[in-house]
Amino acid sequence: MNDQLRFVDSGEAADLAAFLGRLVHYDRAAAVRLQAGGGALAVFGRPPSFDILAIRTVRLAAPVATPLDLTVSAGELLEAVDETSAAAVVPGPVTGPPWAGVLPPRGGWRQVPGLPGPEAMGAAVAAAVSEFRARDEALPVQHRTRSERDRIGREIWSRTLGDTELPLRAVHAAQSLGFLRPVRAAVPAPASLPDAPAPVALLAAGTWLRLRTPYGSVAMRRPGVTGGLGALQVRPV
Repeated sequence: MNDQLRFVDSGEAADLAAFLGRLVHYDRAAAVRLQAGGGALAVFGRPPSFDILAIRTVRLAAPVATPLDLTVSAGELLEAVDETSAAAVVPGPVTGPPWAGVLPPRGGWRQVPGLPGPEAMGAAVAAAVSEFRARDEALPVQHRTRSERDRIGREIWSRTLGDTELPLRAVHAAQSLGFLRPVRAAVPAPASLPDAPAPVALLAAGTWLRLRTPYGSVAMRRPGVTGGLGALQVRPV
């Protein structure tokens, strides 16, 4: 595999490298699925701590000659990104993990009302983190087990944000991945998927929810949908 991707500028390359670095931080063996067509590259990953799909779109300097769709090592792609030349050589494909077989739909998204602003979302995450720490510290020594801490975490992060269906874990993931941060005024905000008319929004399509920001999206099956991400089947790429 010798495909080379050229990005519109070094900033796009740096943002992609930062995203890949965060994925590798959570999972050294992380894989990402790449889809390139027209003038954009979509990078899909799944941080194991959050049970969501993360999507980062990178603008390309020129449309790709042949559509690209394959799964590669996130670490190898990170090493291949050259910020100075704003380019990357696509590494060889790897066997895709289960989540890579079925991705969120590309179209049919509708905006869902009720999403608080970025500051309120950040405050909700901070409050949840503080609550987890307080409840963890209050546990008797004999109860400070992994299973008990996981139970507390599931209870807190499964709560929904305001009047929406969006679990707090999705907002936490967006913040941890660098998606919820101030927009650089000098740089146009890339849309995570083609139908993205607003900077920050909660969207729904079928069984999927997507929190879209100028720097990327997190997507997940809507609460109550059986199977979650782990039940997805691999499709050869």
